[in-house]
Amino acid sequence: MSRAADAFRPAARLGSIGVSQILRITAEAGARKRAGRPMIILGAGEPDFDTPDNVKEAAARAMRAGATKYTALDGTPELKAAVAEKFARDNALEFSADEITCGAGAKQILYNAFMASLDPGDEVIIPAPFWTSYADIVAICGGVPVVVPCGQETGFRLSGEALEAAIGPRTRWLLLNSPSNPSGAAYGAGHLRELAEVLLRHPHVWAMSDDMYEHILYDGFSFATLAAVEPALKARTLTVNGVSKAYAMTGWRIGYGGGPKALIAAMAVVQSQSTSCPSSVSQAAAVEALRGPQAIVAERRVAFQARRDLVVKALNAVEGLSCRVPEGAFYTYADCSGLLGRRTPAGEILASDTDFCRYLMDTVDVAVVPGSCFGLAPFFRISYATSEAELTEACRRIAGACAALS
Repeated sequence: MSRAADAFRPAARLGSIGVSQILRITAEAGARKRAGRPMIILGAGEPDFDTPDNVKEAAARAMRAGATKYTALDGTPELKAAVAEKFARDNALEFSADEITCGAGAKQILYNAFMASLDPGDEVIIPAPFWTSYADIVAICGGVPVVVPCGQETGFRLSGEALEAAIGPRTRWLLLNSPSNPSGAAYGAGHLRELAEVLLRHPHVWAMSDDMYEHILYDGFSFATLAAVEPALKARTLTVNGVSKAYAMTGWRIGYGGGPKALIAAMAVVQSQSTSCPSSVSQAAAVEALRGPQAIVAERRVAFQARRDLVVKALNAVEGLSCRVPEGAFYTYADCSGLLGRRTPAGEILASDTDFCRYLMDTVDVAVVPGSCFGLAPFFRISYATSEAELTEACRRIAGACAALS
């Protein structure tokens, strides 16, 4: 048999989709660190805090009690009840068990929803900058990402006017993320009301609200979510959340969503043919996270805010950089346009944010992510979910690298 016949042929739907550039950058930086380089990796969106002890103990109790078997397809009754309590307590949203779904991380909830609802050519409006997986998930599910740039002049937020202009006859969803990865921008109730008024005029458009960073907000900013701001939209809104960020449970892989029961049922069909139920032990841990003491969430938010302030101040002190103060999450999204066109000590011209981020990795061993990954350049994202000591050193190195440009 010929070599050509033996070659693997990937599915056409993977043609424009690859592994996340964030993961590639983090993997490369990790390899350099293991090889002895003094890398500071500010790429991954993962809290450096440990999972709370009460949550780990709940998982241990579940294992000792034999809760290690398959569970109900999209969440145990206990987890669904805890999720319903959380939605009522924090968001004034009421959901029954058949309006709630639980999966292996919020990413699976998003994937299930798009796989269950998109036909080829259906459009999903995604404000940019956006988390890199959004557009790829839409594409792999047969949809068309409609990316709407939302620059610093709008606080990296989608306006009602821009939403109106993006809606067409094939629009199926609007996907919102607040607070945002990568910009840290958050939508208050007033911002969401403006968008809700547009959506009310277009009943064929549904809304997906990714609220993963809900509990990481600063300076007294009040969290708001679309279905609560405009109850008339609840019947066509999927509200998505999870335990990964607020409770430092990234590896436990539990996400959840609340929405119309017909959508939830269709999502269960998708999940039944992929992962089936989420981990039984992780579900028990998530119940404790949602129902247990919440003080640690507030304590860690204070720590994140101190880190935010440190990084924003340091970046804004660097000539050529400009960094907006984010309302939430644990990312800064700094403008590096003032450095483009400058020459490195090696004689190379920085033509893009990707060039700038590569320069930082190669010369000062700091790994950050270019804004081009998130659909809006020229910016770069720093994840400040690490120690103040590391952040201080990283910012010192960045300042030195910028000063060395000519």
